[in-house]
Amino acid sequence: MSSTTMTASRADVDPEQACPIAPVVDIVFSRWTTPILWALHEYGRQRFVELERRLVTITPKVLTQRLRQLERDGLIVRTYHPEVPPRVEYEISDLGRSLAPLFATLAEWAATNLDKVDHARLDYDTRERPGSRRG
Repeated sequence: MSSTTMTASRADVDPEQACPIAPVVDIVFSRWTTPILWALHEYGRQRFVELERRLVTITPKVLTQRLRQLERDGLIVRTYHPEVPPRVEYEISDLGRSLAPLFATLAEWAATNLDKVDHARLDYDTRERPGSRRG
């Protein structure tokens, strides 16, 4: 097979087929998705304002957008209570709860390895590299 044929065939590969977890990463690890799911898993059913208080740097607009997307993806359940004033609550769905082992594994990895990442970054940032000018 020529290198031109190989290059063309690589370009035709769907990224989701090349990496089967890519769609999961897109769904679960979008900005704010993980903190929202974590908060709902840890603290149970919550109203919008409770989530907003827990995630202090998120804007109301972004929280609304993320909650809608998570509901659309089936990871959370939105319950509307027709009272005066109306009350809306969010909770993690069974599908969302099924991500708990993944989050637990990532938390364990973080506890074990984030300090190593910090050291590697520091080493990289302070290392002299051939051909680079310092100073």
